[in-house]
Amino acid sequence: MLTRQDAAGRPAWDALVERTPGTDVTQLSAWTRVRGLSGFSARWVLAERDGELVGGAQLLDRRVPVLGRVSYVPYGPVVPPGTAGRAEIVRALADVLAGPVARDTRALFVQPPEAGADLSAALLARGFRPSGAGIAPAGSIRIDLGEDLDVIRGRFGRRLRSWTNRWEGRGVRVRRGGEADVPLLADLMEHTAAQQGYSAFPAGYVRTLYRELASTGNAELFVGEVDGVPVAADLVTRCGGMVRGRLTGFDRSGEAGRLSVPAAIRWEIIRWGKAAGLRWLDFGGLRPATLDALDAGDGPPPEGWLPVDQPKLTFGGTPFRYPQAVELISPRPLRAGYDLVLRSPAGRHALESARALLREVRRTGPRTEVPA
Repeated sequence: MLTRQDAAGRPAWDALVERTPGTDVTQLSAWTRVRGLSGFSARWVLAERDGELVGGAQLLDRRVPVLGRVSYVPYGPVVPPGTAGRAEIVRALADVLAGPVARDTRALFVQPPEAGADLSAALLARGFRPSGAGIAPAGSIRIDLGEDLDVIRGRFGRRLRSWTNRWEGRGVRVRRGGEADVPLLADLMEHTAAQQGYSAFPAGYVRTLYRELASTGNAELFVGEVDGVPVAADLVTRCGGMVRGRLTGFDRSGEAGRLSVPAAIRWEIIRWGKAAGLRWLDFGGLRPATLDALDAGDGPPPEGWLPVDQPKLTFGGTPFRYPQAVELISPRPLRAGYDLVLRSPAGRHALESARALLREVRRTGPRTEVPA
């Protein structure tokens, strides 16, 4: 078993990521060019056996004030399920992450991919600990695209089911978009951000994300129109048999606000993903309280689901919890200081600021955060 840190062989690395179920575009080399807009650099840990690439991890690095270099492995390390000698590969990668990589960074956060509980366990056994930093979502909700469309639709809420038969008659149409529609997506995202009180992604970031991922077949754009006027758009990414919601925008003014156009887009994404032979549609992260309630079967709280989660739940998907995220902060005095600081309100605020910095997209004006 040979384990090395190397930026070479990116096509082979991308192919490994693509054929591993439950991975994400954040492990593709194209993602390093997207995150490069925010000052991130990338490095790779690769595991080879008899000259064949059998596993690895793509790390994103950034310097954070006071802390220094902070590193993050989103949806990795990657080891395809069923790989012969998987346990040996996992141990080799964990040894490198807990050894040379950890010595070269002040804080290392790892969110293993699906079916990566053995990766979490291997890192925990080497000095990592469960991460409470919130760098990655605890879980999500998804739809099994392997099921019949009528079965999928039958799990929708009653109101949403009725809309699937009414959109066409109300002038709602969903089409596949292209690069010419990226400015439209950015504009619609501005509308959504203004309505919900946060700053939108800068147009340059949206353009780069689409260009880098669409060129490799890892991004698709869908546009919802009412009587020919575009009012909503969704950008989704695809990798490892998974479609994930990434960016969305909606101008709910006028008649569009009463026609559930974003839901029409998602219904079209379901049909498209199934026809494309993809396995899952992931709606994106859920708030921990929502995920806990779904796991416990408690149903919605008296005040209802949080507005950010409620639209994702309308489709009747299955909640999913990701493997345990882990972290290693060193040297030991820094780790002790980190823990001490987090016990105070000021310390928790500092952590939130660091987390925002890791997700920041550079722009003129207020900072904008991106999904991990």
